[in-house]
Parts: sequence; C-alpha cells; structure tokens
Amino acid sequence: MIKVYCYSRCATCKKALKWLDENGIEHEVIDIKADHPDAEALRKYYAMSGLPLKRFWNTSGIPYREMELSKKLPDMSEEDQLTLLATDGMLVKRPLLVGDGFVLTGFKEAEWTEKLLQEG
Repeated sequence: MIKVYCYSRCATCKKALKWLDENGIEHEVIDIKADHPDAEALRKYYAMSGLPLKRFWNTSGIPYREMELSKKLPDMSEEDQLTLLATDGMLVKRPLLVGDGFVLTGFKEAEWTEKLLQEG
C-alpha cells in the first residue's frame, strides 16, 4: 500500500489526497509532524527516489528559514543532512509519497499520474 506523509493543514497535501481519492488509489495517510520518517527511513526513501537530496527539503517551511538551512546545507554531508531532516517532519517536503519501489516528493500532478496511473 502507498504511504503518504502529509500535514493536515497543508493545502498541497489536501490537494494530493483528493487526487488520490478521485483516482481510486488506495493509500495510508501518515501525519508527517507527529510520525515523521526517521533517518533510516529517509536514507531508504532517498536511495529509492533517485532524486537529489535537496528535493526532500521543505524549503518554504518556517523551520528551514529559521535555521538558515539554505546557507548551511551546501557545506553539510548527505549523512548530516539526512540526520537533520529526520529531527523534524516539518523540514521534509510534503507530501512525501512512498510506493512499491518509488518515492515522490511534493505534489506534481503530471509526475503522480505517470507513476501511479500509467504504470499501475
């Protein structure tokens, strides 16, 4: 079953969940703030995704800006970034969709359609 890490007050997450429902795609919703992925899960998702690590950061979030991560991340190792990312679900780009052998960050309808409707 597809897992979708979401934040209940996030408009993009609501839009993504509505899209999943409208397309009849079964999914499990996980509260990214209360039950965020740990470093081990993030390492696995990052490896599965094939995406650059920067795609996992919620760059528009308050914690990201308050910590001035745009200045700090370029000098951090991937391992340090994953460890930091695991400390707060609000740092993670959402929705974070985890399927069988793939991971998508954020909601881009064309990307989701390609991965979830055309392959499935």
